[in-house]
Order: sequence, then C-alpha cells, then structure tokens
Amino acid sequence: MTETKTFPAASILGYPRIGRRRELKKAVEAYWAGKISLAALDTAAKEVQLTTINRLRDLGLVEPHAVPGSFSYYDHVLDTAAHLGAIPSRFGQLLDDDGQLSLDGYFTLARGSAQQQPLEMTKWFDSNYHYLVPEISPDIRFSITSNRAVEEFEFALANGVQTRPYLVGPVTFLLLSKAADDAPADFSPLSKLEELLPVYRELLRRFAAAGAEWIQLDEPALVVDGEVPAAELAEAVRLAYRVLAEGQDRPGILLSSPYGTLGDLLETVAALPVEALQIDLFKGALPEDLSALKAALADKTLVAGLVDGHNIWRNDLAASARKIEALRSAGIKPAISTSTSTFHVPHDADEETQLDEQLRSWLAFADQKVTEVITLARYATDPAAAAAEIAEASEIIATRAQAPGVQRSEVRSRLAALGPADFEREDYAIRARAQQEELNLPVLPTTTIGSFPQTKEIRSARARANRGELNAEQYQQLMREEIQRVVDLQENLGFDVLVHGEPERNDMVQYFAENLEGFDVTIHGWVQSYGSRCTRPSILWGDVTRSSAITVEWAAFAQSLTEKPMKGMLTGPVTILAWSFVRDDQPLQQTANQVALALRDEIADLETAGIKIIQVDEPALRELLPLRKADQPEYLDWSVKAFRLATSGAASGTQVHTHLCYSEFGVVIDAIDGLDADVTSIEAARSRMEVVNDLEHHGFGRGVGPGVYDIHSPRVPGEAEVTELLRTAVNHVPARQLWVNPDCGLKTRGYAETEESLRNLVAATREMRAELV
Repeated sequence: MTETKTFPAASILGYPRIGRRRELKKAVEAYWAGKISLAALDTAAKEVQLTTINRLRDLGLVEPHAVPGSFSYYDHVLDTAAHLGAIPSRFGQLLDDDGQLSLDGYFTLARGSAQQQPLEMTKWFDSNYHYLVPEISPDIRFSITSNRAVEEFEFALANGVQTRPYLVGPVTFLLLSKAADDAPADFSPLSKLEELLPVYRELLRRFAAAGAEWIQLDEPALVVDGEVPAAELAEAVRLAYRVLAEGQDRPGILLSSPYGTLGDLLETVAALPVEALQIDLFKGALPEDLSALKAALADKTLVAGLVDGHNIWRNDLAASARKIEALRSAGIKPAISTSTSTFHVPHDADEETQLDEQLRSWLAFADQKVTEVITLARYATDPAAAAAEIAEASEIIATRAQAPGVQRSEVRSRLAALGPADFEREDYAIRARAQQEELNLPVLPTTTIGSFPQTKEIRSARARANRGELNAEQYQQLMREEIQRVVDLQENLGFDVLVHGEPERNDMVQYFAENLEGFDVTIHGWVQSYGSRCTRPSILWGDVTRSSAITVEWAAFAQSLTEKPMKGMLTGPVTILAWSFVRDDQPLQQTANQVALALRDEIADLETAGIKIIQVDEPALRELLPLRKADQPEYLDWSVKAFRLATSGAASGTQVHTHLCYSEFGVVIDAIDGLDADVTSIEAARSRMEVVNDLEHHGFGRGVGPGVYDIHSPRVPGEAEVTELLRTAVNHVPARQLWVNPDCGLKTRGYAETEESLRNLVAATREMRAELV
C-alpha cells in the first residue's frame, strides 16, 4: 500500500448531479437541440460542479477528500467506459485524431444516431436509476480515450477543494458489461480483466499527478449473487487490487461496496491492499466476527455506510450509534459515510415547505443526510457531542408511529379479510376465448404502451391550472382536445387498440399518488432516472386507500371517440412502490397489498364504464428484486400476488395487459408468467429482441408484445428495421400470441419522430401479416 493517508472522518459516496433546479438537464437538452454551444454547455456543467462542491463544504464536509467527485454528464458507467476506451466497434470511428472520445461521441453512445442504436440500458442494482451497458468483445483494445474525470478534479482543485475522484471499479465494470453481438457464446467480459487493469492503473497515475490523494472505486457487483462462481469472483478481486495497488504513483484507494452486504467476500475484500474499505451497514447487519474483520483490515480505514443513501427517511441515529459502539469495542474506529451515493434522493427537504411540518420532520434528503453523517462522525469521536441530535431523532421517530393516517383500521381490516380466491382469475383458455369474441382483434394487433408526447402546450396548461390561471373546466377541455387529437392520430395510422395518451398525467406514479390517501408529493424533489431524464418520486408515508375513481372519466371519454378498443391505463402496485419513497416502518408486502386493493377498485369502475382492456404497468417488477438469491423467492411471491390482487377481480372478458421495461427478463421470467396477465409488453428493441429467446425457452403461453421501437432514443426506426425485429419475434414466439408495440410510453418524445416511427411500425406489421398469410 501507499504511505499512510488520512481518510476524512465524515464523507458521502456521491451527491445528486443534475443541479438543484435541474440546471444540468436543461443545459444538456438545450445543447442537443442546438440552442446552446458546446462552450455554453461546459460553462453550465462547471457551474453545477462548483455549486455542488460549495454546498457540501457549507454543510460541513470540509476535510480534504470528503467531497466526492461524482459529476456526470449522463451516466457514471458510460463515463468509465469512455475513459477506458470501451467503445463498441459497431459505432465506427468515434475517436478523434488524438484517440480521444469527444462529448458528442459520448452522447452518441448514450443516444444512438440515425444509423446506429445506442448502448443498451438497464436498471442499476435495486434502484430506479438506469445505466448504459458497456459492450465488450474478445478483440477489444482498452486505452485511455477520455481525460475528463482528471480535468474535473483539476477544476475543483483550482477552486480550492481537493475532491475525491470516482470511477466504477474494474470488477464491477466488467460484470455489468455484456458480450458484444459478435462475441462467441461462451465469452465473458470478465475474462478481459488482466488487459483492462493497466488502463485503470494509468488513470490512477494521472489522478496522482494532478494532485489527488484519494480515489473512490465502487464495486457494488460484489454484493450481488450473479453468475460468476464465488471463488472466481474472489480471485478476480484479489488480482484487480493487487495490480492497482502497485507502486507509489497513485492515490489512496477507497473501495466501496454499496447496496448490500459483502457476505462471504467480506474478509477477502477487507484484506485487499487498499487504504480504505466502505461497507453498507445500513442495509446489512454488522459482521458476527468483528475480531476477524479487524484482523483483515489491518491498518486500513473502515468507512461505515450508516446513513441510507437510497431512501428519504430520517436516520435512527441511536441505532447507528450502537453500531459505532460495537465497532469501537472491537478496536475499529470507523469513518462515517452514506450507504450508497445520495444521487437517488432529492437535494433538500427544507425546500418542501408545502408539506405538512410533521411529515417534513421525518425526512432526510441529500443535504440532511450529509448532516446526519457529520453527526455520527462526531459521535464516533465524542459520543456526548452528538447526544442532543440523537435524542431529537429518537423523539421524532416515536411520534411518527402515532401520527394520524399512518395506520387506518378500515384498510387493515380489509387486508385481513382476504382469501385465496382474491388472487385468482378463471383459466386463461376461458379468458382468451371470451376476449377474442369481445374484441375480434387481428393477428399481430398493434397498440402503444400508454402515454403520447407531453408537449409544451400540455405542460403549460398543467402549470397554469396549478397557478389558478385556468379553472377546472378550462383545463379539462384542453385535455379533452388533446385526447381527441391522440385518438384521431391512432385511427389515421391504423392502430388496432388505442390509448388516450395520458395528457392529464404529470407522471405515471405521481398522478396516482395525488389521488390516493397515504401519499404526498414534492415540488423540488427531482432525482435522475437516466441521462437527462428526471422524476419526482412521491412520498408514501401512511396506509393507502382510494376515496374516488381516478382514471375512469378520462378513459370513458376517450372510448366515446372511437369504435376500437380503448385501454384503461393504471400503474401497478410494485411500480408505485418502486418509484416512490416508501415508508420503512412495515413490510413492503403489506404496503403493496394496500395499493393493490385501491387499484382493484379502480379496475371495477373502469369495467362498469365499458372499458374492455385494462393495462396495469409493472415496469419495476425486476427493479426491487433482492440482490441476494436467498431473498428473491419471498419478494417474487409477494410482488406477483400484489399484481394478482389488483387484477383478479376483472371479468374473464376483460383483457388485462401489463408492461415491463429495461431489465434482465430471463431472471424473472417465471414471475412474469405468474402475473397471469392476458398480454405482457416488454422492452426488446434496444436489446435487439434478446427477450424472445427467454420467452421461447420458457414456453410463455399468453399474449406478449416485445417492443420494436426504442423510445429512449430520438432516432426513428425504419420500416425494414421494425420488420426484421418482428421476423425475429415470429421465429421464437407463435404469431397468434404476438402484439406489436413500442418499448415504452411516448411521453418524452416529440410528435414528429413519434408519428414517423409509429407509421413505420404499422407498415412493418402489415408486411409481416402478409408474410404470415
């Protein structure tokens, strides 16, 4: 190891990167639209970096290296790939004459081009963040193709702050990668580890030369039960950090292991030749044998991740203090950090002044988490110095349990009365016959996932209504006009099953949160979902119930405009949980069933209104899957049951759809089947129809719509491209089961690209129908 370096007593693993008012998002999108120059984008990015650095310093992270250098223009995995030269050959020559990847080339990997699909995107561990999946081929030649992270460190240093640079660690980087399309079937990206390590080593040398004394390498893949055998994974980690630790020309290494526990790997990782090890002690319990951990650590610093970076609830400081005491008793004096980066949560709860004051007292956004980390670091040095803050936190947590609405007797009584019949529908064969008689759909029926583009006019109308500049009738009339436009467009394009476009919905979860008891919503609570895409997760703090119908009026109006079937659109219970900040004082299963009962009532009202197809989206089903295999069966059991509780009251002739996106579907294919939806639409375009192999192998027997249009990129798929995707699907799944649809909702796209893409989708479907005949 290098000479002894002092790690800061209080730090965090990362901070929100989009700006307190989404300044980076707005600048990046303005650059993509050609409204600002590259120089203007660079200025805006530096302003976000500097504002973050100064804010964290103001909050108390004043020790050198306490502020993480976790800025990103789009995605931290893509950043690492850009630095390492992990650029797929299918993108042609993106490097300039100096062998460097420009920012435009970086964005091309993220967003694609007219000729090339972007990198695949999938969920980041058990979160709602999406990362871009590197593609590794057997003949890849790694090299440093970007120096941007070093330049960002130098920028902070020039402004008086020595940050701690950040990269995804080498083992995690390769484990998160996929084999390129031209790789042999048995090729594993992890086999390229030895070739990759010298490039990491050179990056470390560059950081040291720039003045960095610490670097953070995240290895969250070590807390996941993946496909690599444990012994092979342990050997890969030992190899990686033996190479990275060589020599004196490098910063001290903080190896972080967020999102879970290292389990059997703990002692192996603790013994690595690094200077500091962060472990997640919020999600995981303390190791049973602290003496063994102490021995393995030797003289390195243990960084205790005691403050949850993944949710928004106030830390139980007394419980965290007890963990610190246990470590101290074993002779381990920990530094304190968050369990994960705080980019999963909004900036500052104090800005949400519209929330009930008591509710706000229960919350800790990123800024409050920094304060909690500093408090616990102070406790680790002098327990008496933090006594007042610990007592205050304990009192607030106690009052939360007794607050009105946290528990509702009528909700709990209804849950207690449920029986097995509440989770079952009639056999699918009976349902399928009833639905075909009712709907009379052609082979390869076409539909979309739900939302249509949310234009600036729609957003303006919603903002004016919120400000009181439009009354309820004026706003509703504008929404009805937009629904008429969307219905007419689908009729003209020739779609078989229509949607109303959801213009009245600000977000697929927040819309329901605003209409259900037990939720509250934020004003400034934006978090990054992927790239420049941000969401405002709602706060689910109490027992959930529905006081009146939510979607029925809009669905019934849309159905009155057409003779074709109109889908009612709901968000499923698991996704509502996954894309909200959910109460942490009861099991998730109990909360999911409460939401499911509210949706069950909504489905009954939609049926009464004459809606024959109802889609209950569950794009987050895979997202909440526990990272350890031993914990997965229980989750899959209750998550599937929650969906079935919501949908099993539907009549046999009502066709129930669901939608899933951006996940490794093969992992949860049994659960998808267990949902017992009549039709399941699944992301498939960006992954080039990989999912159909899983469907064929599983013998999936109900309707399925593997997406043929990637809506997370601005590119328009040509008719030939869509036709080829459909041919692939038909070769693996019987045509009578197949539906044709985009990957996901169209909310983020513009109308010009949407119309052209949907026109190509319908034309390709007609060509495939002709081929089948």
